[in-house]
Amino acid sequence: MSEVVVPLRSPWSVTVEPVDSPDAVALLREYYTEVADRYFLLHEGRRSTPREIAQGVAEYPGAALLPPRGVLLVARHGGEAAGCAGVRLLDGRTAELKRMFVRAGRRGRGGAGLLLGAAEAAAVRLGAGRIRLDTRRDLVEAVALYRRHGFAEIAPYHDDPYAEVFFEKGLGGGPLPG
Repeated sequence: MSEVVVPLRSPWSVTVEPVDSPDAVALLREYYTEVADRYFLLHEGRRSTPREIAQGVAEYPGAALLPPRGVLLVARHGGEAAGCAGVRLLDGRTAELKRMFVRAGRRGRGGAGLLLGAAEAAAVRLGAGRIRLDTRRDLVEAVALYRRHGFAEIAPYHDDPYAEVFFEKGLGGGPLPG
C-alpha cells in the first residue's frame, strides 16, 4: 500500500509514509500545535507553549501507526506536503482515525475529503469493518467533515479527557461488526 488513486488531473496525491519522515514529523507537529492552541485559547485565553507542544507530540506513540496494525497517510497538493491522517486497528474489525489534518493554506480544496477516503480505504486493507474517531466540539470543521462523510455520533469508546464527540462509520457497505 503506497499510493492511493486520486482523480486524473488532481493536484492531490496521498501516500503511506513512515511516521518519522521529515514531512510526517512536520505535519504531526503542526497538527498538534493547532489543536493545542485552539484548546488553550478557548479554555485559558492563551496559546500553547513550546514545552507543551513538545510534551504532547512526545506522548503520542508513533508505533501505533506502523504496519501491520497501522499506517500514516500524507497528502500532497502540487507535490508539497499538505495534510496527514493516521489509521490504527483497535481490534480485529475496528480501526481508529487519528491525527486528521490539512494545512490551513490548503483547506477548501478537496484534500480533507480525499484524505478521509484514503484513510477509510486503508482501514479496509487493514481488515476493519468500521472506523471510529474522537474529536472536540470546538473543532467544528472536523465535526462537520465527519458528518458530511457519513459518520454517525456514538457513545464514548474510551475515556480521553479531551475527547468530546465520538463517531463511527461502517466500511465496505456491510453491517457494522458487533
